[in-house]
Amino acid sequence: MHGGEEIFKYKQCLVLRTDLKMSCGKMCAQAAHASIGAFEKASLNDKKEWMREGQKKVALKAPDEMTIYKLKAQAELIGVPCSMIIDAGMTEIPAGSVTALGIGPAKREIMDKITSELKLL
Repeated sequence: MHGGEEIFKYKQCLVLRTDLKMSCGKMCAQAAHASIGAFEKASLNDKKEWMREGQKKVALKAPDEMTIYKLKAQAELIGVPCSMIIDAGMTEIPAGSVTALGIGPAKREIMDKITSELKLL
């Protein structure tokens, strides 16, 4: 273990599409939407534990829309809360574009089964 990993038993992953070429600000806004959306669906216990630990979040890259759909299906299959963000099209990208996916909070080892193939953003 490195960098304090051992103190975090829970984490949330925010997966953002890199093929849309969103600005940094746009990506941050989409990540925030994804974080809150997934958090709202989490169990009370997972919310409390994650909050107590300091709300670890990891931002990850998705190369395309299909990756987001696959991750969402995988998370749902094993009962991990997730929130897929579809943009309203008011600023940079077309309406209806899938931009991000929030997964968790959930236990780190469960999250790693879903997201271990992805690179850090």
